Amino acid sequence: QVQLVESGGGLVQAGGSLRVSCVATGNMWVINALGWYRQAAGKDRELVAVQPDRGATRYGNSVKGRVTISRDFAKNTVSLVMNSLKPEDAGIYYCAAGRGCTGAADCYERSIGMEYWGRGTQITVSS
Repeated sequence: QVQLVESGGGLVQAGGSLRVSCVATGNMWVINALGWYRQAAGKDRELVAVQPDRGATRYGNSVKGRVTISRDFAKNTVSLVMNSLKPEDAGIYYCAAGRGCTGAADCYERSIGMEYWGRGTQITVSS
């Protein structure tokens, strides 16, 4: 099992920046990818960013150019810095981890290979 604990959510003004972090513990040898997803009220969960151990980082289309994901492999942490926040960026942000995926170009968009999930941290963006 792998446990994921997020931190760093909160309230931010539109146009501002925010950093969220996640610590992963447990059977880390099964993990090849760490990342972030989000879910706004009434909407489906969507990819924010996933960084595999190997291969290219994937960013969701709605956040490209505004977010940066980073991993500390020694500490088993993954962080997300979001800039130029918009009200539509509000939602629950979930840390996710798993064996990762290859093959289909949109596999991370479909959460394929991401088996473990944190409880989420709320981000609210005021306009």
